[in-house]
Amino acid sequence: MSRGARLARQGEGATDSPCGRSSFDPIGFCARSRAAHGMIGGMDRQYQAELFESQRRQLRAVAYRMLGSLAEAEDAVQEAYLRWQSIDPATIDSPRAFLTTVVTRLCLDQLKAARRTRETYVGPWLPEPIPTASDGSDPETLSLAFLVLLESLSAAERAAYLLHEVFDYSHAEVAQILDKDEAACRQLCHRARTHVVQRRPRFAASKEQHLRLLSGFVQAVTAGDLAGLTGLLSADVVSYSDGGGKVRAALNPVHGASSVARLYTSRKGLAWLGPAQSEFADLNGWPALILRNKDRAQLVLMIETDGEKISTVNLIVNPDKLTRV
Repeated sequence: MSRGARLARQGEGATDSPCGRSSFDPIGFCARSRAAHGMIGGMDRQYQAELFESQRRQLRAVAYRMLGSLAEAEDAVQEAYLRWQSIDPATIDSPRAFLTTVVTRLCLDQLKAARRTRETYVGPWLPEPIPTASDGSDPETLSLAFLVLLESLSAAERAAYLLHEVFDYSHAEVAQILDKDEAACRQLCHRARTHVVQRRPRFAASKEQHLRLLSGFVQAVTAGDLAGLTGLLSADVVSYSDGGGKVRAALNPVHGASSVARLYTSRKGLAWLGPAQSEFADLNGWPALILRNKDRAQLVLMIETDGEKISTVNLIVNPDKLTRV
């Protein structure tokens, strides 16, 4: 089963169409469906809102993967809702296609602005972490590693790749959404796929393996065990710290097992944050560590691993990115 099909079954994608149409019109908003609901020539506002709500999860899934920020994704979905309210949906053959088009184009505009903003961002930029426990989300396409990889694509490549490879839109449908020739969309998707395949991170075979290495990392850091921590890291491990210039954090990536191990053990574990409660939670599809002080998240620690060694350490301390965990 394709990843897009899994997403659909998990609730992020389409539902079955009462009109027997393709997944491009999952809620079957065709003439026969409208007639069955007595909506030829108009639509009840409550039903209009219900149609949008039936697509909200899918729209947010697209927007978050496009932007790497849940706050910005929800802004895009809300703007789509306002535009949806301002039209007569009875004139729209496929609400899902229409709303996905609106959200995707809003995200493309936002990405252009974000590129300029991130050029002046203080230190490394990392996506906003989001809780994903038991929601059926695909862990690979929600992982920080995958979202960071998408940052290296152009905005159009990112949109084409996500819509086709993750959400199972056909090239023809992607062309309609992006308002481009189908051949151009195929080329965009091909370039993006080649780039992703070449740089796609390896993932642990299970969340249990991932959690075992994360727990070992935390234990070694807390104990100040330099040798133990070094043994958990790959030789070419990289640590990124995202403070956004708002809290103290490393301004540049730290490379190499010995350097990363010294960075964390020199801080005497995680005690530099003061009194804090720690917990493990599923963020972006994988186990992560959250440190809280008076119920407020102060730090999120996430790792990337193949199940044997830790290849990347992501430390997020920018308070703007910790409001939802």
